[in-house]
Amino acid sequence: MSITIALEPPRQEGVLRLLDMSDIYAQSLYPPESNHLVDVSTLEKPTVNFFVARNDSAIVGCCALVEVGDGTAEIKRMFVDPAARGLKVASKLMNALEAAAAEKKLRAVRLETGIYQPEAIALYRKYGYVEIGPFGGYLPDPLSLFMEKRLA
Repeated sequence: MSITIALEPPRQEGVLRLLDMSDIYAQSLYPPESNHLVDVSTLEKPTVNFFVARNDSAIVGCCALVEVGDGTAEIKRMFVDPAARGLKVASKLMNALEAAAAEKKLRAVRLETGIYQPEAIALYRKYGYVEIGPFGGYLPDPLSLFMEKRLA
């Protein structure tokens, strides 16, 4: 068993399966107006680095670093297959994503997550993300948590 992280296209069967699982999970927790999911075509834009985690050859996780154009980027579509949880997939994805952000000399990475996802919130806090107000096009939402990490 070896977990690898690489930049890969999002439009592939294993990733689409994860995105579907992610959609179903989010829809089970939040009403539509509180789900801020981006589609595959958004993930294919040139301003997006899309990371795929594999356990040997099987796709087990993904996340996107979406550059906003103001020196910041947003984490979107961070998801790990429940069958692969406990293998540190999310941490490996975060390390790859933050390395890419540093290479791009971004000043901050931001994200929006839901309040009913304690594992995600704990992961982001462990990586030094702190709560901020809504950013970009987000509106205040009692079910959303907005976070940011400033980079050197």
